[in-house]
This record gives sequence, structure tokens and C-alpha cells, in this order.
Amino acid sequence: MSSGATSNELASPPPAIPSADELVDRIRNYFPQVDGDYVRKAYDFAEEAHRPQRRQSGEPYFAHVAAVAMILADLRMDVATVCTGLLHDTVEDTPATHEQLIELFGEEVANLVAGVTKLGQMELRSKRTKQAENLQKLVVAISDDVRVLIVKLCDRLHNMKTLDAIGRAEKRERIALETLEIYAPLARRIGINRVCVELEDLAFKHVNPAAYESITRRLKLVRDQHTEEVAAVSQAITELLMSYGIDARIFGRQKRAYSIWRKLDRKGLTFDEIADIYAFRLIVPHPDDCYRAIGVIHQTWRCVPERFRDFISVPKPNNYRSLHTTVIGPNSVRIELQIRTEEMESVAESGVAAHWRYKNETYKYDPDAAQAAGGDPLERLRPFVEILNQGGDPDEFLEHAKLEMFADQVYCFTPKGDLISLPTGATPLDFAYAVHTELGHTTVAAKINGRERPLRTQLRNGDVVAIVKGGVRQPPAGWENLAITGKARAAIRRLIRESERDEFSRIGRIMADHAFRREGRTLIERDLKDAISRLELKDVDDLYETLGRGRITSADLLNAAFPGRLDEREDVTDRELIDDDKARLYVRGRGLTPGVTLHFGECCSPLPGDRIIGLLRPERGVEIHTIDCETLARYDEDKMDEWLDLAWTAEAEENAVSMARIQAVLHNEPGALARVAQTVGENRGNIANVRTLHRAPDFFEMLFDVEVYDARHLANLLAALKMNEIVVSAERMRGETEEWDEE
Repeated sequence: MSSGATSNELASPPPAIPSADELVDRIRNYFPQVDGDYVRKAYDFAEEAHRPQRRQSGEPYFAHVAAVAMILADLRMDVATVCTGLLHDTVEDTPATHEQLIELFGEEVANLVAGVTKLGQMELRSKRTKQAENLQKLVVAISDDVRVLIVKLCDRLHNMKTLDAIGRAEKRERIALETLEIYAPLARRIGINRVCVELEDLAFKHVNPAAYESITRRLKLVRDQHTEEVAAVSQAITELLMSYGIDARIFGRQKRAYSIWRKLDRKGLTFDEIADIYAFRLIVPHPDDCYRAIGVIHQTWRCVPERFRDFISVPKPNNYRSLHTTVIGPNSVRIELQIRTEEMESVAESGVAAHWRYKNETYKYDPDAAQAAGGDPLERLRPFVEILNQGGDPDEFLEHAKLEMFADQVYCFTPKGDLISLPTGATPLDFAYAVHTELGHTTVAAKINGRERPLRTQLRNGDVVAIVKGGVRQPPAGWENLAITGKARAAIRRLIRESERDEFSRIGRIMADHAFRREGRTLIERDLKDAISRLELKDVDDLYETLGRGRITSADLLNAAFPGRLDEREDVTDRELIDDDKARLYVRGRGLTPGVTLHFGECCSPLPGDRIIGLLRPERGVEIHTIDCETLARYDEDKMDEWLDLAWTAEAEENAVSMARIQAVLHNEPGALARVAQTVGENRGNIANVRTLHRAPDFFEMLFDVEVYDARHLANLLAALKMNEIVVSAERMRGETEEWDEE
């Protein structure tokens, strides 16, 4: 047995560049059969390639790649990955080529270098979209080979250790912030805790220098004051376990600065209020010994309620396995304990990197060893790939990926006993999408522990969740608000986009056919090739969708299809007045006749700025609908001659004040309605009517009739409401707003 403090820091920048022999010896410690000549060849090649280059600190650039290789060796990575660390910048920053690396080092190393090279522009820029695109590139690269991510993490770790060499504080802070938001969570995701905690502390130093300095100063003071106490606790635990014949390696460790700061920030504590600055780790030979040890400890010292966690029987999603407990130990000192085996310790510190093993005289990734340790941690990257596959813009991907990376976990079960891990606060809808995307799309209800519960119910540890399927793949309004996971929200948004695309394409095809008929022509899709090219669109489906969305008009299509056609749009456009209680609204469109009566469809309540279509109604004039109105979706295509392509005039957009209806779910707290009214007023809106639909102990659902200028104003108002903490959800409601519906 042994006790004392330990440090897990990886290969801090040495005063001198490590030699090739030092690197080979480091690898030989865990892989005696290493081909030293191969490693030396990679070392010499990288040293020569980078010889003219210097870092901002003034040191040779080769010092950086050599340090990255040493960090990879500290993680006990395979030879190909260590050599990739040496060579990872050669293709991007030197005259070396991919073909040259294949010839000298083989395809495996060359392809790994190529994967890292693709990420060469990964430094954070000022724009959020650039950060989002960077994360997309990273996910694409690591989906091919996770070792690309491991090299990139070690590259970032050494760059963070030398970040002080960058002169501009603003740039240091940007790089550090990206490290906290992207790289450290990814390291934790695949279980490489040693890299994660160092990245967090190094980044914290630059993101919040004052807090970092304050906490590290206090930690040093605590360390100086409690050295004897830590040794005494270690000795007491050692003697206790020895008396029961349990062999254990015990050491105390002080918690990291960033970890402490997060607890202070999350719980609103002061430094003096944190009782568990130190934690003790017990390493025992076998899993059975973990339970024997914790039994002895709980028999001897009182356990703090709700502080026991069994991550051996239910591992964390990144395969972390350990027993956690907190007890009131000797001298009434509060002691936090982690009990695990050597294998569990290796996985806890190195994650996916712990599963490189000897196999057939080679040192390769061993999925069998990973599975035996509790599941392949590479699976933890699968949600990011799935989110990427859902499409959407880079900002949307970044939003959903961060949801996946930062959440604490809750563990639930399928009726068959399969474990599903989800972020805290997840709902049955998140559960359904975690099982399978198609199950999420067809979910209609859920049973939790045998009882049917609302889909917005937050799941708790140990819940058994059964999903009730339906046959419809069309998500209802507000569906996305019932989910919190990145995977579920991305899948829902993709389904909504697909549904919208199909409907806009259908409407666009009707509008195109109608426009051609008015010109006395027949729409033949194969004759639209030139028009598609002139409009810079991809294909006929893109043309129909673009027309249906209102991004081009029917006249634009005709002019592109028939370049010699006389543009008569202004000559045949009439303006007609719609009388409204609040304003005079104007629309224009081909086919309107003087004196025709115009009125809004009662089903969709169009606002200025909405894309609109007119329907010719016998004896009723023209009925105006939004282009996504359900009336149009059900409309008989044989009656497409009754469609009019309309648009709001500038007068309508500038002068209109119209009524819109908002359905909102609010937290049931005092002053909730006043806070909503304040948000509406601050955003230039006015609440005309209010009605409560449903009241529950925690929430109540309300309808608001709000005066707005146009559709954009309403969208901004909804966005502001959703940012209000009192608002659970807020959506635009379609339909007549002059009178309330009867109960």
C-alpha cells in the first residue's frame, strides 16, 4: 500500500526538446516491441521539415510537435498516432506532401496526418458561424478515425500550455473560450479526463484571470495547511482496509481550480463554504474489492445521504466506472472517496486511449477490451455525427452539439431493460429519439413506470419509459419545445424542413403551372433547364420550392423561361384596399380586378410580410391566405386557375398595425403575466386580449392577442418572449383573432 499526493498533468513543456531516444523509451515502457528506427525516422523528418520555423515564443516550431508526440506517448497511444503527433503539421506548414508521407511512413500515418491537416484552420475566429463550421469539420474528421481527435486534443493541450506567448489578450481569451466550449467537453466525451481537466484549468486562467488567481492562491494555502491532515486520513483508511484484508493503493488529490469555480458559480457558494476541497482515491485489485471496501467504510464512518453513486453497475456514458461516496471520517472531517480498480482508473483517466492493447504482436485499438470495460466509448461520438447528418446551418449544429456536450446525465430504461442516458431535464420525447429517430418521429404518448404521462414530463433516474407509437411523421406545432437534447431537436427541425419543402414545392408547382397558363403556354419541366440556370437554382424541385417560398415571383420565372418576353408586371398589377380596424392594408398581384372584394382567410390570419396567395371565391371576391395555410394544403389542384400570386405593398409594410394571436405556456409564479406584458411592451407590441386556457400547479397556458406591425415584428416579439425565463414556450396561433372561441 502507498499514500500521498499525485499529479496527472501530461508532459508539461520541458526546458529542452525531448530527443528521439527519449520518445522511443517512453513508448517502450508500454510497448516493448516498438520499432525504434521507425519512430526516429518520423522524428528526424519532422525536425528537418520544421527547421526554419519558429513559434511566437521564439522557440523552434519542432518543439511543439515533439511535445505533442510526448503527450500522446503519455496517453499510451499506438505508434502510428505518436508519429502522427510528430508529423501533424508537416503537410500544412512545410513543403512535405501526402504522397511523400505514404512512401516514408505508410498509408495509416499519412491518412491520420491528412485528417489533422483538414482541421488546420480550426483556430477560433470572431464570428460564431466560424466556430460552428470548425466543429462540423472536427466531427466529420473524427467520424472516420477517432485518433484524429486525440491528436487534435493533444495539439490543443500543448498550445494552451504555451498560450502566454500570444501577445494579444483578446486572442488568448478567444482561443481559451473555444477550448472550454469545444475541446475540453470533447475530451470528457471520450473519457480522456487527464486531458480534459488540464484544458479546463489552462483555459480558465485566460477566460477569467481574476477568479483563477484567487482560487489557485486559496488552494495553495489549503494545501500548505492540510498536508498532515491528508496524510492522516490516508493512513486511517489504509489501516482500516488492511484490517479487513483489502489491499488498496490510496492517494489524496486536491480538486482543480476550474472544478471548484464551477461549483462556486453553480451553487452560489463562497470558497470557505466548500467542504470537499480534497478527494481520496482507492485503487483495489478486483471489482468485488470495490464493494467490500465501501461496505467496510460505511460500517465505520457515517455516509452523507444522497452522496453514494454506483457507476460500476451503471457506468457513465463515456464508460467511467467507479464507486463514489462521502463520509464523515476521522475527527468529523468530511471525506469524498472514489473506489475503483486499476482498469477502471485507466479508463477514467485515458478513456478511449485506454483501449489500445497488444494484439498479435501489435499495439492496436481493441474494441473487445473496450466492450469488456463497459462499452465502446467511441459510441459517445455518435450523437454528433447524427446531428450533423440532420442538416441545418452551422449555427444550428453548434447549438445542438453544445446541448449534447454540457448536460449532466439522467439514466432511464426501456421496458426490456436497456439503459438510455440522457441530459438532466430530458423528456419522453428525448428518450424516443435516443432509441431511434423514427421512433421519435412517430411518438404520440409515453408511459413512465407504467403510467401514461405528458410528453413534457422531465425524466428521473431509474424511470422505465415505454413509448406509444402512431403512424404520423408530421410533428405538431411546438413539438421541438418538448425536447431538450441536440439529437431530438435537430431531427425534429429536419423533419419540419422536409415537410415544409414538400409543401412549398407543391404550391410552387401549382403557381408555375398557373403562370404558364395565363401566358397561353404549357408547363413542360424538361423545358425549364435554361430558366433554372438563369435563376441560379439547382433543379426543378429547387425551382418549385423557391417559387413556393416567395423567393422568386411567377413573373421572375416567366422572364427566365422566355427572355424575350415583355415584362408587363406593372401594367397588369392592381392595388386593392383591405379595411381593417387598425390600418389600411394594401396588396398587389396579377389577376386582381378593380372593385373586387378582398378579405382575410379565417384559418391563418395573414400579417404584412407573410408570403400570401389569393383564392378567387364565387360571390365572395378574393380570400387571402398565408402560403403555409392548411387551406392551401387541402386545395384541389384542378382548381389552380383560382390562385392569385399576391404580395404586400410598401404601404402595407410601413403603415399596418394588425392583430396576431400568441399561445404561451408560463411558469406559475407571482407576477408572470406582468413580466410577459413588460416584454411585449419593450418590443413595441400591445396586448389587446388575454385568456387563460389551462392552469396547473407549475404551469399555465394562455392566449394573447397582440398588436404588431408585420410578420417580422411578431417573430422578434416571439424571440424576446422565449428568452424570458418565465416563458416555457410561445408560438404564433393561426385563425380569427377578433373574438375568442367559445369554451
